Amino acid sequence: MKHQKQNRKFSRTRDQRAALLTGLAYNFFLRGKMKTTQAKAKETRRLVERLLTKAKKGDLASRRILLRYLPPILVKKIVEEIAPLYQTRPGGYTRIIHLGARKSDGAEMAIIELVK
Repeated sequence: MKHQKQNRKFSRTRDQRAALLTGLAYNFFLRGKMKTTQAKAKETRRLVERLLTKAKKGDLASRRILLRYLPPILVKKIVEEIAPLYQTRPGGYTRIIHLGARKSDGAEMAIIELVK
């Protein structure tokens, strides 16, 4: 049964889904803002906020956890540049702005960005 299962499947296997989410998180941290479907934005938000919370600690263990998802250059950027901006913020580092349906297939689109 699917009771209390909170993640979206995206019609992908587990490893493909993990690769999709890490790719979305990578692009998000690289640019600070991206346009995607609503479902992908909501799942990306879950991962990004968990990673940013870890990055706020800044210790070696946190960096190693971040390295599971992102390359070393990006981990350094997150820990040294992005995380200090949110040091006093208890959560809610991202914002999702709904854009409406995409013309080609009707998928609901959204912009996900870092809150300043």
